[in-house]
This record gives sequence, structure tokens and C-alpha cells, in this order.
Amino acid sequence: MPGGGRRRPARTASVHDVFDIYTIIFLALAVFIFLRLRSVLGQRTGRERPPFNPFAARETRPEPRPVGNDKIVALPRPAEAAAASRAEGEPPAERWKGIAAPDSAVARGLDAIAAEDKTFDAGHFVAGARGAYEMIVTAYAEADRRTLKNLLARDVYDGFDAAIRGREQRGETVESRFVSIDAADIIGAEQRGKTAQLTVRFVSKLVSVTRDKNGQVIDGNPEKLTDVTDVWTFARDVTSRDPNWKLVATETGR
Repeated sequence: MPGGGRRRPARTASVHDVFDIYTIIFLALAVFIFLRLRSVLGQRTGRERPPFNPFAARETRPEPRPVGNDKIVALPRPAEAAAASRAEGEPPAERWKGIAAPDSAVARGLDAIAAEDKTFDAGHFVAGARGAYEMIVTAYAEADRRTLKNLLARDVYDGFDAAIRGREQRGETVESRFVSIDAADIIGAEQRGKTAQLTVRFVSKLVSVTRDKNGQVIDGNPEKLTDVTDVWTFARDVTSRDPNWKLVATETGR
């Protein structure tokens, strides 16, 4: 060849060169995708949910109530301001609407109770009385003395307890299942000194049966609904901080 020199062969791309090129391309793509995602996902819209905190969630759950009080039924009492506002703002004809007829003995009794207890609300009382009624009947059938003791006045509890003891001595059991409470009406109301008394007529349907120690039915029918009417009187010291009413008297069929 001219000049006496030899011509060098052209250099071919090595595997390392190819690898470096593809690595650069992939890195560039990764950076591009990351920047795009960040521009979309990294922005707050104001609607994001706060991060889940299992400890905070656990703290918001209500703490279990002590065993001795877990079945107490507090016949609800609304805020004093709301009750007072309602009593002052409503005309007498509307004050006990749905509870008692205007100027009836019951309405006058409710007026007397409300005068002594500014937080009294007859509608809330009736709702709580319905729950207490079902709970007491069920507790009596199940011989649940702890629940009964929390809901009954001492002499009424003694009567229930004596009936349960007699049943236990005979080996009898009672099964009661509520189907419905069709009515819970206040038929008596009065304020006696510091004590408010409200009498409620309950009309209910339930299945009730009593069995002997051998499991044989001796009263009632496990397949038949029974219509029951009970008249119960509840009382509460209006000067007490305890909001609970207790059962002080019972009648049937009135």
C-alpha cells in the first residue's frame, strides 16, 4: 500500500458499548416516567384520606362498661337547654302532643314533673321504658338477678326474686321471646315531693312457655303468640344525679 503502512481494520461495537447505550436509554426513560408520575401523583387535591392509624382506630372504640352496670337502662334525658326551650316555646296544647291529651290528668302530672325536672322529656322516657320493659321480662325468664337488681326497686326485686327461687326449687324453666311491643302509653303521672312517678300501659306480643324439670310444657305454648297487657309504674328522685328510673309497681290486664 502507499506509504508502506498497513490499513487498520474498522473497530466493531463491543458488547460493553451496546450495554452502556441501552443502560443510558433505560435510565432516561425511568427518569422521564418518574417525573411524569410525580407531577400527577405528587399533587394533593384536598380530598385525600388521612393515613390509617390502627392505634387511633382502637382508641375510638367505646370502652366496655363494667359488668355490674352493663345492663342498666337509662331512660334518656336530653340536654337541659333543649328541654327548657321546648317547654317554654310550645303552647300547652302541643307540649305533650302524642303523649297526653291537653288539660288531662296525665298532662297536668307531666307539667308538675317538668316543673321540678327541667330536663324531663316524656317522649324519651317512653322510648327508654319500652327498652326497660323488654329487658326486665327477659331477665325474669332467664333468672338474671343482676339485671333485675339494677332496674327494680327493692321491694319489687324481692317479689321477682321469690318467684324465681320458687321456680328453681321446682326445677322449672321459663322461655320468653318478644315478637313486638304494640303500645307503651303513659296513663298516670304525678310528682310526689322529690319523686316523679309515671305509670305506663304496655301491650305486647310474645311467646312464653314454662317447662318442668323434665322439659315438659306445663304452661304456655312454644308455637303460639300471647297478647300481654302490663301496667308498670316507674319512679325517680328528680333531685338525684342518677338519670335512671326504677320499676316500683306492676299490674296485669288493666
